[in-house]
Amino acid sequence: MNSIKDVKIIDIPKIIDPKGRGKLSVVEKEIIPFDIKRVYYLYDVPSDAYRGGHAHKNLIQFMIPLSGSFEVCLLYTSPSPRDR
Repeated sequence: MNSIKDVKIIDIPKIIDPKGRGKLSVVEKEIIPFDIKRVYYLYDVPSDAYRGGHAHKNLIQFMIPLSGSFEVCLLYTSPSPRDR
């Protein structure tokens, strides 16, 4: 999986407490379609901040907005001749 065509939204199951105490979601290996090697947390990011702006040659990511929202812009460029 390393093409922009492989990008998809994965629903994380949620349990809604009938007593109104909130919701619970559990992310287990059955939910994420690859082995987790590292976890990053971004927080306290101002709403007008720009993050990223760099490329990854071979990377699979799973992103979860824990609070608020974010935009992800994906750009695929074909490999250069030196990368083949």
